[in-house]
Amino acid sequence: MTQSVAEPAAGGAPGPGGLDLNLLVALDVLLEEQSVRGAARRLHLSEPAMSRTLGRVRKALGDPVLVRAGRRMVPTPHALAVRAEVSAVVERARALFAPGRDTDLRTVSRTLTIIGHDVIAGALGPALFARAAAEAPGIRVRFLAESHVDAPVLRHGTADLEVGAIDTDLPEVHVEQLHEDRMLGVVRAGHPLLDGEPTPERYATVAGHLNVSRRGRLHGPVDAALAELGLERRVVGTVGTFPASLFVVRDSDLIGLISSWSVPLADALGLVTFEVPLPLPPMAVGLAWHPRHDADPAHAWLRRCVRELMAAGRAGPDRRPTSDQR
Repeated sequence: MTQSVAEPAAGGAPGPGGLDLNLLVALDVLLEEQSVRGAARRLHLSEPAMSRTLGRVRKALGDPVLVRAGRRMVPTPHALAVRAEVSAVVERARALFAPGRDTDLRTVSRTLTIIGHDVIAGALGPALFARAAAEAPGIRVRFLAESHVDAPVLRHGTADLEVGAIDTDLPEVHVEQLHEDRMLGVVRAGHPLLDGEPTPERYATVAGHLNVSRRGRLHGPVDAALAELGLERRVVGTVGTFPASLFVVRDSDLIGLISSWSVPLADALGLVTFEVPLPLPPMAVGLAWHPRHDADPAHAWLRRCVRELMAAGRAGPDRRPTSDQR
């Protein structure tokens, strides 16, 4: 979005209590870019002018805000703590001073961050980047991978939108369920499991298994379903992402698991997917965001795009393998 308040500059008009409210715009961009050069480019300032503005922000907050870490700059704990609030205030100011209720997305200059499993980026990224180029060329989309530890990323403003299996229980977060997904088995072409029907017994015993877990868990719903049948599989290890698991499966006899959204990635590697012969629980897939973004036109555009692209993916052809593919 174009800046709705004056760009930060020396001698800017002070607000209540002598604080230059333009510094909030600068702080918001600095925390987003985590770079004086990037912030200067976004605000159409020279780097020396942006450095002076950072100095004024530091003085106003009584905090370094950004500190050097190797070749990068990283936010201080205090800057991270106020980041979401600063972003919300700037968004409200932009909406307040907008010339009309309808926002021309082609004039918006923003970075919007999506957090979710890495397969979401692989499945949605190409089409979403294309839509941004056509509909909102000033919007940059940043995909972040899920962490092995849980953190309130939506509340803190680290991410604008969460996509995937939403398990947050924070009362202030909006959650919208889109559909239910299912897990599929995946093996290399010519795998011994494909020589016959993948019954529960053969699925459990023909070869070792590889788990995908961002927390490194070695057991899951598959093990619970097998236990109900008196069966047990041999899990040899775990990796944190689906793409990593597919490369391991491609070059071994291990049996993997993927979501239906990962099937195009498996196809590209020449792998074979199959229905897991167990009554696995479905996975609810949806969106989550903080309510401060409800009325933000850019965020609403992002939510709409993700909904439509995920619906289009669900409406695509059935990608389950035929006997010829096996």
